[in-house]
Amino acid sequence: MWLGARTCHLLWEDGLINVITGATGLLGSHIAEQLAQLGRPVRALVRSSSDVAFLRGLGVEIVAGDLGNMQSLRAAFAGADTVYHCASRVGDFGTWKLFRAEVVETTRTVMEACRTMAVGRVLHVSSVAVYGLRPRIPAGGLTEEQPLRRRLRFGDHYGLAKIQSEEVARTLVPGVTIVRPTWVFGPRDRHGLPRLMKALRGGWVSLVGSGANLLNIVHARDVASGAILAANHPEARGQIYNLCSEGEITQRQFLDALADAEGLPRVTRKAPLRLAYWGGFVSEIIARVLRFRRAPFISRYSVSRLSRPAAYRIDKARTQLGWSPHVKILDGLRETLDWLRQFEAKPT
Repeated sequence: MWLGARTCHLLWEDGLINVITGATGLLGSHIAEQLAQLGRPVRALVRSSSDVAFLRGLGVEIVAGDLGNMQSLRAAFAGADTVYHCASRVGDFGTWKLFRAEVVETTRTVMEACRTMAVGRVLHVSSVAVYGLRPRIPAGGLTEEQPLRRRLRFGDHYGLAKIQSEEVARTLVPGVTIVRPTWVFGPRDRHGLPRLMKALRGGWVSLVGSGANLLNIVHARDVASGAILAANHPEARGQIYNLCSEGEITQRQFLDALADAEGLPRVTRKAPLRLAYWGGFVSEIIARVLRFRRAPFISRYSVSRLSRPAAYRIDKARTQLGWSPHVKILDGLRETLDWLRQFEAKPT
C-alpha cells in the first residue's frame, strides 16, 4: 500500500465514492490504483473508446461519459464524496481553441457538476506551468504564493489554459483544492517519456546548456499520494500545493540513464538555451504549417522541461500534508522503461 503511514491522520468513512476524471491517464490511473489499494470505492468517468482493462483489474466502477456533457457528469458524480479532476489536454501542441475547450471549458462543466451534485471535496490537477517563465528565480524558490502569468511563452496555450482553469475552479467551487505537479513520469506514461525516447533514438536530442541543472521530475506514484492526501486532509480545503521534486538528478545524468538503458550513444552534443529555444519555436511553426497532428520532438516546451531548474518549493505540502517524493528517479526510470517496452511491443 503506497500511502502507508501517511494516511493515518486522514478520516476515512466507509462507502464514500471517489470519482476520477482522466483515470485512464498517467496520474489518474495511479490515483485510482492507490485508492483501490486502500480499499476505497472508485468510479472512473471515461470515454466510451478508452482502454479500461487496467481499471477493471483494480475493481474500479466504469462510467462512460463526456466531460462536456452535464448529464453524464451528474450521473458519474451521483453520491460522490470526492472528485479528482485529472482529465486535461496533454502536452503543449494545439490551437488555443482546442486548449480552451479541453482544459478550461471541461473544468467549468466538471466544477458546475460538482457544485450541483453537492460533492464534498474536489481536487483539481493543475501544473507548475502557471508560473510562466522565470528568468530570475526568487530567493528560496517558487512557492504557491508567487504571482502567475509571468512571461508566458508566445503561443503557450497550455500554461494560459491551466491558469484560466484554476480561476474557473476557484470561482465555482471556493473550497477546491489545487495541486501543481511538475514533469510527471511513470508506468502508463504514453506521452512525455515515449516522445523523448523517440527523439533519443532519432538522434534529435542535445544537452540544453551545460546539462548540470537539476531536473524537476517526479514519479506519478508520488504525485498520486500527494493528491490523495490533499483531497482528504481537513486543512487542505481551498489550498494550493506544489507537488514537485526538489532536484535529485541532473539533465545530463537523466539523459545518460535513458541512453544507457536503451543501448544508445550518450548525448554529448550541446545547444545553448537561447538556440535550443528558437530551434523549438521553428520546429513548432513547421509542424503547424504541415498540420502535424502531434507535437514535434523538439519544441519550446520540451526545451523548457530539460532546462528549467528545480526551483519549486514543496514546504507547504511537506508541512501541512506530510508529503515528499519517495521514489528514486533512477529506480522509477527503470520501472517506466520496462513498462514502455511492453507497451510498444503490443500489437496495434
